[in-house]
Amino acid sequence: MIPRTEGSGTSGTVLVAPSILSADFAALGDAVRAVERYADLIHVDVMDGHFVPNLTVGPPVVKSLVSHTRLAIECHLMIDNPLDMMPAFFEVGASRCIVHVEAGGVELAVEQARRAGKGIGAAINPETPAAALAGIVDIVDLVLVMTVHPGFGGQAFMVEMLPKLAEVGEMACAAGRHRGREVLVEVDGGIAAGTAEACVRAGAGVLVAGSAVFHGSVSPGVAVRQLRKAAARA
Repeated sequence: MIPRTEGSGTSGTVLVAPSILSADFAALGDAVRAVERYADLIHVDVMDGHFVPNLTVGPPVVKSLVSHTRLAIECHLMIDNPLDMMPAFFEVGASRCIVHVEAGGVELAVEQARRAGKGIGAAINPETPAAALAGIVDIVDLVLVMTVHPGFGGQAFMVEMLPKLAEVGEMACAAGRHRGREVLVEVDGGIAAGTAEACVRAGAGVLVAGSAVFHGSVSPGVAVRQLRKAAARA
């Protein structure tokens, strides 16, 4: 669950999750406040320099962000040891963690999140087929399809991922019907007003956007509204 967000995630509602990876790290509180009126949740990319070739933030930063926003914060754990680190992110206020199938241990991560009363998602990299989510999609709250190679912001959207996104969307719909509760489909990587519509048509219900929000030619708030308009066209 993501109790602090006002976005419902119900069928037909597309949520927008600005990624602070592209924000000014010296002023993260200001960045979050700039999108708070328009976004549904905040996406935090956690990188360890091993699972992906970059380092970002840890639990202390998330703890600070929680005090600056009413929105839920989801942590995308691009790390080798998600089972070791996930409790710390929950303890400081993360509402949901997303772990990678490639890192292993998703079932254990689900158990850990359920015990904590928190949300849990599973992500797959561009080279990982949708079939890797078989069985997993039935036990998580969200599945995340990467449309760039994880590790760095500002990459170009990989249009060849759209068929896989559609396949994952079908899997999530089937799982949701079976469980009687929606399984969200999130997409992350190169998401902007020009790519959001195609992603929503393919089945995405949550749009993660970093560079388009914080590095664009318009203010972050306007950029989020543009993403919403693009999603509505789908």
